Amino acid sequence: MFDFVRAHTRLFQGLLVLLIFPSFVFFGVQGYTSMRDNEAKTVADVDGQPIKLAELETAHRQQIEMARRQMPNLDLKLADSPELRHDTLEGLVRERVLAATAFRDHLGVSDDRLARLFRADPQFAALRNPDGSVNKEILAARGMTSEGFAQELRQEFTLRQVLMAVGTTTVLGQRIQQQALDALLEQRDAQWQLFLAEDYLDKVSPTEADLAAYHQKHAERFRSTEEADIEWVQLDLDALARQNPVSEDELRKYYEQNLSRYTVAEERRANHILISVPKDAPAADRDKAKAQAEALLAEVRKNPASFGDVARKHSQDPGSASRGGDLDFFGRGAMTKPFDEAVFAMKPGEISNLVSTEFGYHIIQLVAARGGERKSFDAVKEELAKEVGRQVAQRRYAEAAEQFSNMVYEQSDSLQPVVDKLKLERRTATVHRTPAADTKGALASAKLLEAVFAADTVRNKRNTEAVEVGPNQMVAARVVAHRPERVRALAEVKAQVMELVRAEQAAALAAKEGQQRLASLKANVAENLPQSGMVTRVQADPALPPTVTDAVLRADLSKGAVAVGADMGANQGYAVLKVIQRVPRQAGDADMARARPIVSRAWAEAETEAYYASLKRRFKVTQHSTADLAKLAGQKEEKNN
Repeated sequence: MFDFVRAHTRLFQGLLVLLIFPSFVFFGVQGYTSMRDNEAKTVADVDGQPIKLAELETAHRQQIEMARRQMPNLDLKLADSPELRHDTLEGLVRERVLAATAFRDHLGVSDDRLARLFRADPQFAALRNPDGSVNKEILAARGMTSEGFAQELRQEFTLRQVLMAVGTTTVLGQRIQQQALDALLEQRDAQWQLFLAEDYLDKVSPTEADLAAYHQKHAERFRSTEEADIEWVQLDLDALARQNPVSEDELRKYYEQNLSRYTVAEERRANHILISVPKDAPAADRDKAKAQAEALLAEVRKNPASFGDVARKHSQDPGSASRGGDLDFFGRGAMTKPFDEAVFAMKPGEISNLVSTEFGYHIIQLVAARGGERKSFDAVKEELAKEVGRQVAQRRYAEAAEQFSNMVYEQSDSLQPVVDKLKLERRTATVHRTPAADTKGALASAKLLEAVFAADTVRNKRNTEAVEVGPNQMVAARVVAHRPERVRALAEVKAQVMELVRAEQAAALAAKEGQQRLASLKANVAENLPQSGMVTRVQADPALPPTVTDAVLRADLSKGAVAVGADMGANQGYAVLKVIQRVPRQAGDADMARARPIVSRAWAEAETEAYYASLKRRFKVTQHSTADLAKLAGQKEEKNN
């Protein structure tokens, strides 16, 4: 049974799933055999196998939850719209069709190919060991066995094959490709005159009637979001630490026990010369190396300033010889033990006796020493208080969290008992179902806001349950006042309406004058307009909105230069255009070379979608429309209320 929901939830939490399906399909194949729920409504049918409403609801909830983990500020109301519910259904249908096709065509993936695909796909990099095998520890942490993962992966790649075969074998004829490139890259010589709405703002003066009419016509634009005034409390380590300040005696004791943490680590900078000889080399070889090292030691002791030159010439350490033996600064334990002990016993400027290590014989020159200073108790007292206080709070947190959860539930008509018991701060705020982009902390938690706007919380003004909003952070809230979404009265939004009406009227004036200028230009197309240039989709002029560029490229040039007009959109104004001629692209045009693979991919995607459409017909797919799903959602809401 194909069941990818659990696999993707475990494997790819916080990541986007494979892009072989539409971007909103976060679930996976629920199984070619449908759920046997005779009482549930059927919302789609694939090859005689129904997809039930209950299955759609489950998949859609999983989709929303996965999307919410990736986008904590996701507006849950928008995510639960009929349009996106329809996308969810389309995803289920698509996966059922692909599963049915794979079953019909006996598609599969061999063990060897499965291993190759796993090793090659960058999406699974986090699950691979250095040798390319699957990391069983990571799988176990996500609740999977390697056998179960292999089965899920085999099913995943099996479904990929259904559409991949079409997309990778698409051949685009040269003539068709050239026509597509010409349409995409067409460029035209044109002139234009822009009548910008902003230039007409001083010429308009909306009346009260204008404002009222606009407000009534565009009522939905002024609909406020649902909001609530709440009081809330938060239990965290900082709150517990404030309740139990640590005495100075305890801080001093902790300081003395952890002196090493408040002492700057000692470091040394040294140069060295290495005469390399293995530890187990014959005695004759070791004696020869030692004699060479002793000769070099005598040389650098006689002239310490020559140490770097001698190291560059004679040292057999490939990592430092070229730098005159410089090892830069290093701390205790960074070097092999005999070397480490010798260096940290020296004073800057000294040259050591021969030091024998497993690498050979070393001559060491200590260049500099630093560190070893200890921070005073007073200098770290504030840091100590925070650290020790949080440690104490951490030990108390589990017990306090249990008290917090029990009290807000058992005494649900007020937060005061938990405030008094745990000495917490009562806070107030106004919140919406979707937090503002700059909201931080607990009030940005989608889980908390979902609890705040739950029916029981709003209707009965009861405390929410204790909601974990972060590590060692627990919050409960209570609704003081609730305001459902509504269309705000004109008086509340008058300034906004005035701005919108002025923009609309200014755009209308701009369009009127623009159309008059267009009529004049059509009467005498030989006239020139004030601005000119090459118009193309690839290198669009930023002064020309897409609607204007589109109007230039759509103009009929069969009878020569032509005058056309275009609304600039969004109350920006009106454009008068004179399209003169089509300008052919030169051979070797760089844009042409860059566009060829884009056109080929687009064509392959089109053929893939056409093949998928044929599969839907082959399996006699029927499914609910967006309107049907909206009606079902409305019936469900009425039933819940």
